[in-house]
Amino acid sequence: MDRFRELQVFVKVAEEGGFAAAARALAMSPPAVTRAVSALEERLQSRLLVRTTRTLRLTESGQRLLTDGRSVLAQLEEAEDLARGARRIPRGHLRVTAPALFGCYVVAPLLGSFLGEHEEVTAETLFVDRVVNVIEEGLDVAIRIGELPDSSLTAIRVGSVCRVVAGAPTYFETHGVPEHPRDLVSHRLINPLAFGGKIAWTFRDGGRDLLVEASSRLTLNTNDAILELMRSGWGISRLLSYQVAPSEAQGTLRTVLDDFRPVPVPVHVVHPEGRIASAKVRAFVDFMVEELRQNEILRRQG
Repeated sequence: MDRFRELQVFVKVAEEGGFAAAARALAMSPPAVTRAVSALEERLQSRLLVRTTRTLRLTESGQRLLTDGRSVLAQLEEAEDLARGARRIPRGHLRVTAPALFGCYVVAPLLGSFLGEHEEVTAETLFVDRVVNVIEEGLDVAIRIGELPDSSLTAIRVGSVCRVVAGAPTYFETHGVPEHPRDLVSHRLINPLAFGGKIAWTFRDGGRDLLVEASSRLTLNTNDAILELMRSGWGISRLLSYQVAPSEAQGTLRTVLDDFRPVPVPVHVVHPEGRIASAKVRAFVDFMVEELRQNEILRRQG
């Protein structure tokens, strides 16, 4: 088996998360897939995959080869297309991740529009409130909210969101509106973190950071639950602006302490393939960057 085929098999095994799935995707037998990966590891004198009865995990060498291998294969495909005089058409399966509510409110509708324009692309999503390892989990594009650590991933900033304090109009009618962050200690607060009952929220007051610490009788670990309880008028909490925006537009929630909001949080479109990206990834990244930069929720936070 030639070196490019071995590399193609390895990349598919890593992306599919198993030998059997890769064999089905490549129309090969599972033993042939296993031999190809073993031959690649033998030639490189390096373990690329750690196999157990239930899981398949990339080693550090495997992660590096997956990133570089994807670029090599994409470059080869592009060179062949150019040699044939063919136009690069987005095709294939696209895997996208984003925070749960951002994915639901923003990414899913845009993904539907993208698929409507590109009939040869299929897609699946992983919308979760955790930082996903794009390479290990075989993802093509990630929407990240927050400061990014240094990495080999390509990141394009598309806007920002802000942390906002919000509650239902009925709550404020009963309990009053806090005029200063320090007033929060006398309100019924919902803690949006699943780590104990202590709240520690940072605000900006006169150009300086202000830390407000308060106790909370209730800690919820999902933003959906927090929003539902806030809309019911039980209490107030602090979430990101895009999470509150739909309820705010419907009048079921309102924000307070807007003059004390902390520094906005950046939003990036991230992908691992750098300049040599496949046509599907390049097209989707370009599409998302353009659409998200026009999104009012991201633009108005500066």
